[in-house]
Amino acid sequence: KKEGRETKEGLILTAEDKDTLVILEANAETDFVTQNDRFKHFVHDCIKQALETKPATLADLNEQPYFKDRSITIDQYRNLVIQALGENIQLRRLEIVHKGANRSYGSDSHMGGKLVVVVEIDGAHDQAEIAKEIAMHIAAESPEYLKSEEIPADVIAREEEIARSQVVGKPENVVEKIVAGKIKAFVDQVCLLHQKYVKDSSVTVQQFLEICGKKIGKPLSVHCFWRWKVGQ
Repeated sequence: KKEGRETKEGLILTAEDKDTLVILEANAETDFVTQNDRFKHFVHDCIKQALETKPATLADLNEQPYFKDRSITIDQYRNLVIQALGENIQLRRLEIVHKGANRSYGSDSHMGGKLVVVVEIDGAHDQAEIAKEIAMHIAAESPEYLKSEEIPADVIAREEEIARSQVVGKPENVVEKIVAGKIKAFVDQVCLLHQKYVKDSSVTVQQFLEICGKKIGKPLSVHCFWRWKVGQ
């Protein structure tokens, strides 16, 4: 019966070794349970096992024998925690990041593990601090895309339609300039590399990376990022 209940609260953890980085989200019904040590131990055990076994999917992790008691699976362990705490508990999502040879990784956690960001930087293997700086920016500024090329065409079309509806009645040449300006502002708002860097608004994130790259003599770029918020 508890399995059908909605789980809106939760905890997101990261774990890593020299080859792999893991992100895992677990959910429960109330914040009271997510603060419980039994729940936290469950999530920590799950991510420890995921880091060790590197399952291809969340379903694969659920089916694995639990490393502390191989007579039960991870999913059966979850059911035991449900019985103990009296709430529906779910492993919601899992990401296994296989580290690249010439890449750096940084993470940032907020709100007691309710918001976690992981950043993967290309160009150097020893720049975790820069990756963490960008992760902190992402946590604050919530970009939806890495760069403008990633924005779907239908999203741009919708924004253009909204922009045109706001300038009805103006001359066509004026309309085109206003619409182009609004689209640029939208792109600058939702794309990480176009955003003003949160610690220095005189530069964009792209320009911040270029400055950092010049300091170490290697070009740096953001390969990708994960911004997870509980329940999203």
